[in-house]
Amino acid sequence: MEYSCFKAYDIRGRVPDQLNEEIAYRIGRAFTEHLNAKKVCLGHDIRLTSPSISAAVAKGITDAGADVLDIGLVGTEEIYFATFNNDVDGGIVVTASHNPIDYNGMKLVKRGSKPISGDTGLFDIKAMAEAGDFKEVDAKGSVSTLDSRDDYLQHLLGYIDVASLAGLNIVCNAGNGGAGIVIDALEPLLPLNFTKIHNNPDGHFPNGIPNPLLVENRQVTIDAVIEKGADFGIAWDGDFDRCFFFDEKGTYIEGYYIVGLLAEAFLQKQSGQAVVHDPRLTWNTQAIVTDLGGTAVMSKTGHAFIKERMRLEDAVYGGEMSAHHYFRDFAYCDSGMIPWLLIAELVVKKGQPLSALVSEMIERYPVSGEINRTVNNPEGIIADILAHYKDQAVDIDHTDGLSMNFDGWRFNVRMSNTEPLLRLNVESRGDAALMQAKTEELLARIG
Repeated sequence: MEYSCFKAYDIRGRVPDQLNEEIAYRIGRAFTEHLNAKKVCLGHDIRLTSPSISAAVAKGITDAGADVLDIGLVGTEEIYFATFNNDVDGGIVVTASHNPIDYNGMKLVKRGSKPISGDTGLFDIKAMAEAGDFKEVDAKGSVSTLDSRDDYLQHLLGYIDVASLAGLNIVCNAGNGGAGIVIDALEPLLPLNFTKIHNNPDGHFPNGIPNPLLVENRQVTIDAVIEKGADFGIAWDGDFDRCFFFDEKGTYIEGYYIVGLLAEAFLQKQSGQAVVHDPRLTWNTQAIVTDLGGTAVMSKTGHAFIKERMRLEDAVYGGEMSAHHYFRDFAYCDSGMIPWLLIAELVVKKGQPLSALVSEMIERYPVSGEINRTVNNPEGIIADILAHYKDQAVDIDHTDGLSMNFDGWRFNVRMSNTEPLLRLNVESRGDAALMQAKTEELLARIG
């Protein structure tokens, strides 16, 4: 039987038909056998099915002869941290992030929290799990608990001057996901004031699936920022490996501009570093990195590609406009906690509100935001766009989909890995009307 829960970068499926305890057991066993692992970190998110699926994974790991260090109820980045901070051969977190309530899944890493995706072993694990033909072992492994959170919290605080945050007022919307646990643990360690919304973890998701990319999920954060007069607001997805920002006026900030701010946060501390970014929107990031003496490096979109390129370049930071932010000192993994700490420090050090920090960027490089269109022939449409614009283009790039630069504007159009979708991003140099006109022009061609 083929397991449809295996995707390009992770495992995700509807419970119980696409993912259940039997499949989870086989995945744990195949993962362990594939890595020839002796010790594995394991954690799970707040979904109602996660404890039982995690227990089945643990049984698969121990039946394959390896020991499990169970870190319990955590966010995805906590399994990354526990894996690179301990002498283990890999890590698994049971999570479905922002997927619907009846879904669950897993993210897998090997030693040092290096990602396991489709081209680095995930489909080998899939084939082994489907076959179920596992090796006999001399002795089963054992399960022990590992309290990793205190070390994780101290690691987070190492990115900032903690005392500098005194007096800040921040709204936090955990969306009833896992972020609230970490915010509660950070609160006594930080000299700032939190207003907490939907802070209690609840796998019933009484306030909807935690996904701040959905416009309808943002209003509660906006209202709280305005009501409390907060310095800014933060919202997370369910496993809090992504965070989303609202300025002191409650305005949602496009993730693209956050990449620029985080590049600035690092390069102000140490110039000359490399920063990796995705190809969808680029000009603002490239301008900031170059102005601060860094090197901007473009990578294909997706965590496996960004992490690999960061390792090659020894990059201090990597950012995607989709709110994934990666850090060299975090084993090149993504975190939803490190970004807001760095932004808070930047607000204080620059003595300006968050709206002022991004307003110049927005003015210099207005963007369309990512627009998705369902189409019948994505390859043909991209070929048509290339043919239509190629004679006008200053530069054409195929790092990820099709990027075309012109004198005053540029765009990237790319296909979804999993759906018949085209994803379009357009930006201009200081001309919002031109950006809007070109966006409409491209959408007309896409149909």
